Amino acid sequence: MTETTRPSLALLGLGPMGGPMGRRLLDFCGGITVWNRTPAKAEPLVALGARAATSPSDAASDVVLTVLPDLDQVESLLPGQDGLLSGWAAKGITRPVLVVHGTVSPVAVAAFAERLLREHGVTVLDAPVSGGTVGAENGTLSIMVGGDEDTARSMEPVFGAMGTTVRYMGPSGSGALAKACNQIVVAATVTAVSEAMLLAGSGGLDLAVMLELLQGGLADSAVLRQKGYRWISNDFAGGGSARNQLKDLRFILDTATADGLELPLSSTVTELFDDMVAHGDGALDHTGIHRTLARRSQTPLQSSR
Repeated sequence: MTETTRPSLALLGLGPMGGPMGRRLLDFCGGITVWNRTPAKAEPLVALGARAATSPSDAASDVVLTVLPDLDQVESLLPGQDGLLSGWAAKGITRPVLVVHGTVSPVAVAAFAERLLREHGVTVLDAPVSGGTVGAENGTLSIMVGGDEDTARSMEPVFGAMGTTVRYMGPSGSGALAKACNQIVVAATVTAVSEAMLLAGSGGLDLAVMLELLQGGLADSAVLRQKGYRWISNDFAGGGSARNQLKDLRFILDTATADGLELPLSSTVTELFDDMVAHGDGALDHTGIHRTLARRSQTPLQSSR
């Protein structure tokens, strides 16, 4: 992908991850088109030089990146006169690329990619990201890519504008499978830290000092570095929602079942997040699983002395 052959580019979905990813793309190539169901979310990017589309059809470009929670939301962008398929046809874009950056089912996205290529000539790449909002803002995301290899390789400069670790993983669904593996570690880590902090607090330890000790030893992780303050302040608002974490965990168990695997740790963590969402905490950051563990133990949350 060179300056003379660079395709038109659009980004759809400007939430906590999509917004900062859009800013990195603007730094990379300047003239991108953006769209969001809530138009006001496009305004910061428009102020930086992006063009705000009025509909997915209006946003249709050679390459369309989507940053949406699940595949249903991506599919909803396609049909109707305001949809991407209509927009691509009207603009004479016969071989568009549709990138799915959200965390979706590996099985479902592989079937989706096969259908769109067969019925509409659309090449789908599943390219989920990891690194949280900090990684999105700093352009240091980890991006795992599945789909047609030549298309994936041609997209490396675009992905490189948003991430420092970009890897092609294999055919359609492979990126989503890699993200599922990532999410096992993330969900287990936030749960393990929550258990550690619950135990520390119940024993009267200073949680801020406990956090320092964890960060200074083998237990350190990006979760602790980015989100450690949440266990100290008991502030679990915003961030990556528990509802989305539960969605990801269910994909993991479905994929494991299809492969004949037993994942006991993932099963336990899924049950805990299911409990968290069922008790009305689904909109909280996934570190809010700390509240769920405290409730189940009938233990008040502790904060740092």
